[in-house]
Amino acid sequence: MAEKQISLPAKLINGGIAGLIGVTCVFPIDLAKTRLQNQQNGQRIYSSMSDCLIKTIRSEGYFGMYRGAAVNLTLVTPEKAIKLAANDFFRHMFSKDGKKLTLMKEMLAGCGAGTCQVIVTTPMEMLKIQLQDAGRLAAQKNLMASQTLVDTPASSGPNTVASSAASSRPTATQITRELLRTKGVAGLYKGLGATLLRDVPFSMVYFPLFANLNKLGQKTPDEKAPFYVSFVSGCIAGSTAAVAVNPLDVIKTRLQSLQRGTNEDTYSGILDCIRKIWRNEGPTAFLKGAYCRALVIAPLFGIAQVVYFIGIGEFLLGLLPSRKA
Repeated sequence: MAEKQISLPAKLINGGIAGLIGVTCVFPIDLAKTRLQNQQNGQRIYSSMSDCLIKTIRSEGYFGMYRGAAVNLTLVTPEKAIKLAANDFFRHMFSKDGKKLTLMKEMLAGCGAGTCQVIVTTPMEMLKIQLQDAGRLAAQKNLMASQTLVDTPASSGPNTVASSAASSRPTATQITRELLRTKGVAGLYKGLGATLLRDVPFSMVYFPLFANLNKLGQKTPDEKAPFYVSFVSGCIAGSTAAVAVNPLDVIKTRLQSLQRGTNEDTYSGILDCIRKIWRNEGPTAFLKGAYCRALVIAPLFGIAQVVYFIGIGEFLLGLLPSRKA
């Protein structure tokens, strides 16, 4: 028997709600991940995730940890909705013959989902990275300015250092407007290739792994697994996929960063980025932020799958006809 007909509007609602809840919970860890991935040898401001968050709160306040969250909260609804709904759609299409999905078909469905989502993911991540990394660049300038004062006469005074370090940080709107003015729509899709290289393998690992783990909690094929099984399955599958593609995430983050700190490398493309990271920072640099990324993705997808399988979207849409009656 074929799988039940999916309700695309309901899946979009579920994906959107899940994304909003998940991002709100884990965004500070994601900020730490971006800053740790972007700092290069000789320019280290943070030694670990906890050190990054503590220094961020001290220098930028509590809400400094949520810098760039507005972009994510605005675009995560369509991004998560497209990802989850596309995977559901492709799984439904591949199961029309009534046979159980093979692993290859599950991976192809995940591949389709990852490919579809980059339409929203690329500009969202690109803008978010600029806002998240601004604090790291400001801290680096502040540190270098302080060191310069120690080595030179105090003619300019400490106020000059403070004003230099507290340079204005652009908003997402300003960055978007400038990119559209100078590079057109293509400017918002900087790092598209790297985003595809990360998201397609991620989805190919995540969705089949989640589906098979979740099946372990189903008493019958037509019955949903308990919510805690979906949550744990989402966490395990999400963290596994996140760590597996972390090297690609490091490359994507570096390529999408528009501003660089002093003496930091710039990259002309994916291969140039891989070569310079390997040569200047060693192979372990590709694992930067892996711990943070696992901590971000695990609850993010755990929450997403619970919301998705509870069926909040179906419940909300089911209320509409009764109100009209």
